[in-house]
Amino acid sequence: MEFKEISKEYTNGNLTVIWKPKLCIHAAECVNSLPKVYNPNEKPWIKAENATPEELMAQIKKCPSGALSYRQKGDEQEKISDSSSTTKVEVVKNGPLLVHGDLNLSSQKGEENLTNKVSAFCRCGASGNKPFCDGSHQKTNFEG
Repeated sequence: MEFKEISKEYTNGNLTVIWKPKLCIHAAECVNSLPKVYNPNEKPWIKAENATPEELMAQIKKCPSGALSYRQKGDEQEKISDSSSTTKVEVVKNGPLLVHGDLNLSSQKGEENLTNKVSAFCRCGASGNKPFCDGSHQKTNFEG
């Protein structure tokens, strides 16, 4: 199990959008919410300058996988949503298992990955990024 985290950053000057592709489950919440910012058919696919920081923050808080987060100008720490001490587990119909909250995941090799946002775990078995979901359930017509 490999935990190397890749992230890409896109800024509008006041706010930086951080995208972690390995966490993305391709639910398209971002594209549907702010199509003027998120267009997977263009490069770069995120144009943070096309929205206000408030619009971006509101949309990022709706990201179901935690693949999107943000950092405001002058802040060192990235944010995804209001933190909570309660861990919530959500079963997405025909999709992944979403774990909201603090999580320490250890691999078989002893590598650790600490998250404090949302983690999407594969339930269909087809993910190329196990144990995380990569959206493969959509291609396999997974039901569950």
